Amino acid sequence: MNDAAKTAIAKACAAEIPNNCSIILNLGTSTEAVARELLQHSNITVVTNNMNVANILVANRGCEIMVAGGALRRSDGGLVGELTTQFFEQFKVDFAVIGASALDLDGDLLDFDLAAVRVSKTIIQQARKTYLVCDNSKLGRSAPARLASLSEIDTLFTNLPLPSELTKMCETWGTRQVIAGT
Repeated sequence: MNDAAKTAIAKACAAEIPNNCSIILNLGTSTEAVARELLQHSNITVVTNNMNVANILVANRGCEIMVAGGALRRSDGGLVGELTTQFFEQFKVDFAVIGASALDLDGDLLDFDLAAVRVSKTIIQQARKTYLVCDNSKLGRSAPARLASLSEIDTLFTNLPLPSELTKMCETWGTRQVIAGT
């Protein structure tokens, strides 16, 4: 869903990721789109719990790929659980690129899977900078598990501006908003 927006968001995000760095990419089709945009990057290390991301990046000879262990979610190729969380605790990376199932108007990132939320919280802790890739279809959606606040995110890459109140909150928090294609 929303492939054109996700591609534009991924291009904007990947443009801000330099060569010669380390990155965690978590679960979701938006992070998979970022992986496709990293195919020309060189000397990068990508740590992931997303089997699809690993399969995309195998085509980039300038990319070292580290794949987490854990329980495989057949629905999306994601690895989750305590083993996955422990794996990510072993790293300190330059960038984390994460997705979310929903973004509420309070600025909270939400998800449906508590195991995936635990992993994503660890990913945020282990990164020097955290980028959220999130298209406008996620805004105002509801999901039961809170992953983080936009206040914990360095940059939000999206395809449409956030509502003005949420934009003001992001400015207060120091969360930069990049609107893809503008």
